[in-house]
Amino acid sequence: MAKRRLNKRQQWRIEKIQKERTVRAARKEKAVEEQAAAGELGPEQNGLVIAHYGQQLDIEAFEGPESGQVFRCFVRANIDSLVTGDRVVWRPGKSKTGVIVARCERENLLQRPDNFGALKPVAANIDHIILVIAPEPEPHDNLIDRYLVASESSDIPAVILLNKTDLINDDNRDQIEALLARYQALGYEVARTSAAETAGTPAPEVEALVRNQTSVFVGQSGVGKSSIIQTLLPDELLRVGAVSESTGKGVHTTTTAKLFHLPGGGDLIDSPGIREFGLWHMTPQEVEYGFREIRPLIGLCKFRNCRHMGDPGCALDAAAEAGEISAERLKSFHRILQDMTDQQARGLKLT
Repeated sequence: MAKRRLNKRQQWRIEKIQKERTVRAARKEKAVEEQAAAGELGPEQNGLVIAHYGQQLDIEAFEGPESGQVFRCFVRANIDSLVTGDRVVWRPGKSKTGVIVARCERENLLQRPDNFGALKPVAANIDHIILVIAPEPEPHDNLIDRYLVASESSDIPAVILLNKTDLINDDNRDQIEALLARYQALGYEVARTSAAETAGTPAPEVEALVRNQTSVFVGQSGVGKSSIIQTLLPDELLRVGAVSESTGKGVHTTTTAKLFHLPGGGDLIDSPGIREFGLWHMTPQEVEYGFREIRPLIGLCKFRNCRHMGDPGCALDAAAEAGEISAERLKSFHRILQDMTDQQARGLKLT
């Protein structure tokens, strides 16, 4: 999607904010140096970012007498953006405070685009994304495919979890079974559960998914993500199904990405910014890569500039005719490309 051109006032505001951030960073760095010079900082040790609050982060200590304790830490100015799930090197200070001095190498990074099309990192070092769907609201393969493309592009494995299985009936059973079979045929793991039937306790199939893993739940509103998370973290103050009294519409209940340790082993990173994210920041080539069955066909079209939208000699059309790509998945792929083209056209009209 083309980035929106900023007007002069927006540019001035951004420049003003950047200058203020530079001043704050310099002031913070000076304070860190003074603490270090005065011997107020302890030795370097490893830790884990478990929450992000603006300029400060909560770090859980990994070692030493502080192991398991949480410290509110500042970040040295020479470190790029940190997110929940990052492993860091830090030095403890006074009164449960500290300073982060380095970020360890990431295994992966989950990002989402902001309103201007720029990528915003939201979580790191994730073992898998659990994509929650349900009979109600009706699952649409195009929405599922968008999440799967995002997970493939991030190199984070995805699991499809069908929630609310108690709502399956004779009217929707065949459609849902065909949908799940399509993704199982592509090698995606599929699980089933019903948070409503477990009486507030974690379902065995869900516990098996998250055990000894760092997990992130995603999916459209109404599929029961928060209810499942509540069963896994019964002691946490997670408000489920919050509703705005003024509008009657559902509202997000989490304001920052936070990492929770699960009682049965494993971690869960939760944030509404993670639960619902899109593909606005991707290129058509990245979308191609995000479809597992299309990936091997990249570069095999008759023409190098093939748009895969009914162009002559398109390898994707040939594969679909041969039954190597399902009609539903190819239609979904075409729709994503068309949506991206439409968004780009709208963005160009704004400039």
